[in-house]
Amino acid sequence: MSIHYQKKSVRMEGVVGVEEAEGLLDWLQNHPGSKINLGSCTHLHAANLQVLMALRPTISVWPSDASLKLWLQAALPAC
Repeated sequence: MSIHYQKKSVRMEGVVGVEEAEGLLDWLQNHPGSKINLGSCTHLHAANLQVLMALRPTISVWPSDASLKLWLQAALPAC
């Protein structure tokens, strides 16, 4: 599993695939105000991006991969 759920945050690591989008949506809906750590994320499936775009959680750490970071910051401004 590449998504790790904590009390008030989510940490995404490596490749976050489509199969994780529904769980992410459910968790974020039940934990408003949570933060997302993408520091170790290397690929984010578009389904997960759509969840983040819809629910607008705070991104506490952006990916270390420069191109992924740029792409996500463009899609998720002011998160």
